[in-house]
Amino acid sequence: MPQLLPDQTFYPSPEMAMSAPAETLAYVAMLNPDPSRPDAICVVDVEPTSSAFGAVIGRVVMPNSGDELHHFGWNACSSCLCPYSPHPHMERRYLVVPGMRSSRIHILDTKPDPRRPQIVKVIDADEVMRKTGYSRPHTAHCGPDGIYINALGDVNGNGPGGIFVLDAETFEIKGAWERDRGPQHLSYDFWWHLGHDTMITSEWGTPSMVENGVNPELLLAGKYGNSLHVWDLQRRRHLQKLDLGAENQMVLELRPAHDPHETYGFVGVVTSLKDLSSSIWTWYREGTDSSSAWKIRKVIEIPAEPATADQLPPLLKGFGAVPPLVTDINLSLDDRFLYVSCWGTGELKQYDVSDPFNPVETGSVKIGGIVRRAAHPAQPARPLNGAPQMVEISRDGRRVYLTNSLYRTWDEQFYPDGIRGWLAKLDANPTGGMQLDRNFFLEFDDLRPHQVHLEGGDASSDSYCYSGGK
Repeated sequence: MPQLLPDQTFYPSPEMAMSAPAETLAYVAMLNPDPSRPDAICVVDVEPTSSAFGAVIGRVVMPNSGDELHHFGWNACSSCLCPYSPHPHMERRYLVVPGMRSSRIHILDTKPDPRRPQIVKVIDADEVMRKTGYSRPHTAHCGPDGIYINALGDVNGNGPGGIFVLDAETFEIKGAWERDRGPQHLSYDFWWHLGHDTMITSEWGTPSMVENGVNPELLLAGKYGNSLHVWDLQRRRHLQKLDLGAENQMVLELRPAHDPHETYGFVGVVTSLKDLSSSIWTWYREGTDSSSAWKIRKVIEIPAEPATADQLPPLLKGFGAVPPLVTDINLSLDDRFLYVSCWGTGELKQYDVSDPFNPVETGSVKIGGIVRRAAHPAQPARPLNGAPQMVEISRDGRRVYLTNSLYRTWDEQFYPDGIRGWLAKLDANPTGGMQLDRNFFLEFDDLRPHQVHLEGGDASSDSYCYSGGK
C-alpha cells in the first residue's frame, strides 16, 4: 500500500538534508578478486556509540559469481519531492545493485531489517540487453520519474553506451532513455540539473576497451573518453558536446552543484597524456536563459610525482613518475568542499570550492599509494596498498568514507602485489581540514570494497528541486 506521507529521509532542499539525523549504517559494494566466487554487499556499523562501531554486521552474498559489483543506488530519494514527480509516496527502501561485468541487476530490500538486506529480485543479463540494447550497467540514480542506470556499451561490448530506465515501483525495464544521442558514443557517469531540465554525461570507454585493464595503445592514442555531453532531460535529446582535448583521458565522475538554482558542476580527469597530471574541470552555463551555451574550464591540476622504475608497476616503469590517477570526486551538500581521490599517489585532497572557478586546497590526507604506501594511524607501522578511491560524504559534511579498490583488472595493473581491501573514515572540520579517524579502519581479507552509500542518504545519493535560499 502506498505511503500517505513522503519518506522521512526525503528532504526538499540540501540545506534541510544537512540537518537530518546522522547515519548509523553504511552499505558497501564488495568485489571478490576471484571471479569464480560471488561478490557481496556488506553492512557496516557507523554509529560511534555502538559496540560494533566500524565492524561488518551484515553481508548479502550475490547468488552468482562474476558480477563485479561497482556502483549502486537507492530506488527513491529526495527527487521524488519534485513538483512534477508522479510518485511522492515512494520510500527509500531498495538498493539497486548492478553487476558491471555480468550485466545482472540485483534489487535488495532493506526495510524488514536494514542490517540484513534481502535480495528480492534479480534482473538477468539477457533481459537487460534485450529490452535496452545495452550491457555492463554501471551507475544507478533515483530520478523523479524512475530509476536511471547507465551502461558502458552495447550487447557485444562495443559502443555506444548509454542510459536506460527502470520503473521505480515494479523494477520493470522501460527501455533505453535516449531519443537523439547526437555524437555521444562513450559512456561513464551521468547526473542532472533538475531545476534546469538538463542532464550531463561523461566518458570512459566501451567494455572491450576497459574490461581487460588499461590498453596502453588506446591510451597513448587518446582513444578513451575526453568529453562531456549536455542533454535536454525531458526531451531526451543531445544538445551540446564539451570537448576537453584528446590529451585529457578518461573524463569520469560528475558532481553537479546540489543547489538546484545553480548551473555548474565538477568533473575529474584521470590523466593527461602531456605530463601524467590529473585535473578537475568546472562546467557551467554562460548566461541565465535556457538557450545559453554550456562551457567547461580547468580549475585544478594535480601533478605526477617523480618515482624510479623499480618503485613502479610494469605499466608505469617507462614514465619515471607516479600519476595521481583521480578516480573519484565528491561534493559536500552545501556545495562548499570538493574531495578528490588520487588513487595513484595515495592522497585525498579537500578543496574549498565556494568560488567554483577558483578552488583553494584546504586539506590533505595521505594513505596507501603505488609508491608511498602510507599507513593508517591505527596501524602506523604497516604499509598499505590501494589508495583513496571511492569517497562518500555524510549529509552534514562531517564524516567522509574512503575505499581503496577501483576495478579488478585495473587493480592488478597498478597494484600487482594484490590489493588488500580497506575502508577508512575521516572527520571533516566545518571550516576546512580533515583527519583520519584512528578508531575506524576496517580491513577485508577476502573482498575489496568499492562504493559506499549511507543509511538515509549521503552527498551523492539524492538530487533536489528546492533551494534553502543560501
